[in-house]
Amino acid sequence: MGNSDSLALARQATDYQKLEFEYRRSADQDAPDPVMRPVVVIGAGPVGLALAVDLAQRAVPVVLVDNDNTLSTGSRAICFAKRTLEIFDRLGCGDRMVEKGVSWSVGRVFFRDEQLFRFDLQPEAGYHRPAFINLQQYYVEGFLADRARELPAIDMRWKNQVTGIERLADFVRLTINTPEGDYLLDARYVAACDGARSAARQLLGHETKGRIFRDRFLIADIRIKEEMPAERWFWFDPAFHPNQSVLLHRQPDGVWRIDFQLGWDADPNEEKRPEKIIPRVKALLAHSTMGESEFELEWASVYTFGCLRMDSFRHGRVLFAGDAAHGVSPFGARGANSGIQDAENLAWKLAAVLKGHAPEEILSTYAAEREYAADENILNSTRSTDFITPKSEVSRLFRDAVLELAKTYAFARALVNSGRLSLPATLCESPLNTPDTEAFAGVMVPGAAAADAPLLRHDGKASWLLAELGAEFTLLIAAPVAQDFLKQMRALTLPEGVALKLVCVTRAKPLTADELGDEQGLLMRRYDLSPGSAYLFRPDQHVCARWRNPDAKSVAAALRHALALD
Repeated sequence: MGNSDSLALARQATDYQKLEFEYRRSADQDAPDPVMRPVVVIGAGPVGLALAVDLAQRAVPVVLVDNDNTLSTGSRAICFAKRTLEIFDRLGCGDRMVEKGVSWSVGRVFFRDEQLFRFDLQPEAGYHRPAFINLQQYYVEGFLADRARELPAIDMRWKNQVTGIERLADFVRLTINTPEGDYLLDARYVAACDGARSAARQLLGHETKGRIFRDRFLIADIRIKEEMPAERWFWFDPAFHPNQSVLLHRQPDGVWRIDFQLGWDADPNEEKRPEKIIPRVKALLAHSTMGESEFELEWASVYTFGCLRMDSFRHGRVLFAGDAAHGVSPFGARGANSGIQDAENLAWKLAAVLKGHAPEEILSTYAAEREYAADENILNSTRSTDFITPKSEVSRLFRDAVLELAKTYAFARALVNSGRLSLPATLCESPLNTPDTEAFAGVMVPGAAAADAPLLRHDGKASWLLAELGAEFTLLIAAPVAQDFLKQMRALTLPEGVALKLVCVTRAKPLTADELGDEQGLLMRRYDLSPGSAYLFRPDQHVCARWRNPDAKSVAAALRHALALD
């Protein structure tokens, strides 16, 4: 049996809820003076792990510290969107996530005892990844941690708690507590990904601001053998839980996630008792197709939530990402998904700065872009929460009237908000974009995250656009490509150390070795490509410029602009 086979078997046998990582003494603890590291990431949750893996794959050494030595317990974040799965693909663990997760795209909305409508989040085929998977957070963390341990550029330090942060002129000095005492560690940059109760944020004297919602919800994970469709079911005011809302999701391993709205006056300690939870679950099951199926209560928690964010995600050489920077209600799966997108945005920019490809000012565009995305998420999350949990009689009357109309009228269904689900932010106002000078149809504007499409290689093997784009600057161009343009591109002078990949797509046959085939025409349609049209993608696979008939000088200028070099 080879090493890869042994690793695969070990992974299959891992119980990620019980996994404990070993504390190991670092050589930095014995150094006479604080050691300087390029990047220290605080927090080994999904966001911190994703950032560390991304940096390591870009050949940036990174120290990842966490105050604990275990993964999260219970389901916590479970809905991971297509865009996040596409990022996981680039990080080398997308297949594991999708194979383990429960893929779904269909949701059903109920009012009292009646189904109002169903919806499909991915009605069109031609995407590599599903609209969403449901996967317990401990699996996501576990798979990312497995990937991190494969990368020698990552130094993972468990039971290393940051207790002090000193911002100096050219670096940051951290005080880190371990089971063997404190030590000092210096970093050119620090990424704080340590969650909603961020110690790093508190140590620097910052806070998140916004709105706290006066409501409580119970999460109950139950294990049940009964099979039901992998769909999202949402009830408003059901008979089994009157005047409140309920959400049901299927997870791997026969586990189902149920969210019960409780109201602000509910006692959290009382509601977490099995004697309170089990009757609620039985009432739901009796109301569903699962009837009186036997179940086991696996985990439960009562939570309140808010829509909050820091004023700024960048404070000199300390950058905040994920829940440390912003928080939203759980409706819409915006928390973990937006955090992973924070990490993707930050990784390529930090790498560019550390390698001398971009000035430090590009890090301010991380803050600007992801603050914009956070505001968009907070707006949508607030609207969802206000609809789901009306706080006045007038609001409830409006909501119930919309729900009654939705039974019959399609226009009213667009007004029903059971948690409009996460989409990546389109960074239209990014200072790294080059504005259009020619007309294009569709949504793939500068600032948009790339939409995937199936492709065919010249050897007959199937591929996907995002896999071909990779993780560097890429120019996508529709054939035929003018020979003069290719000569210009070959003679192009790029910033030192920066690579530009050229991807040529065509609907013609046969394919040359330098071409990819768009047999179904989905790529051409999604990007409104005509012969000679081109798109420039950033290393995080966002569009930053596009042209109908590009010239090499314009491409070079847009690339420099995307690196904040002018």
